[in-house]
Amino acid sequence: MASYKLSLTILVFIVGLSTLTKPSAAQSTAQDYVNAHNTPRGQVGVGSVTWNTTLASYAQIYANQRVSDCALTHSNGPYGENLAKGSTSSFTGVTAVNLWAAEKQYYDHTSNSCIGGNQCLHYTQVVWHDSTQIGCARVHCNNGWYYVICSYWQPGNWVGESPY
Repeated sequence: MASYKLSLTILVFIVGLSTLTKPSAAQSTAQDYVNAHNTPRGQVGVGSVTWNTTLASYAQIYANQRVSDCALTHSNGPYGENLAKGSTSSFTGVTAVNLWAAEKQYYDHTSNSCIGGNQCLHYTQVVWHDSTQIGCARVHCNNGWYYVICSYWQPGNWVGESPY
């Protein structure tokens, strides 16, 4: 049976008015990203992810390319990918991962589909059983927004396959 990768859609989260404060690195460390991913993975019995510096470098390079516009446009690279942005410095890496994980309510495991026309593919990438390595980055865009990208190896969201 042929497998096709589904495109992940983008997620925008506005957490308030943009401020001119210096961004905080709090809740955007490698361990923060790993912990935020492993919590929902543990809830469905999927093994933990580990940090991969190659993925993190890829994510950082791509995030740096988005600094000028903060556009939620996928890199179309070889990795699985989740994107998000928020309008204040409180939009951390953990905030982004938690938003993706919150899509769980829209995922029906029995039918292996998103329900009610809602987005759930960020969630399924977070908990994808074959995705065992992540690398993420967060940048402050020129327009005042904050951009978060996580890259995944192996990529997930293959048509006809369940994430767990």
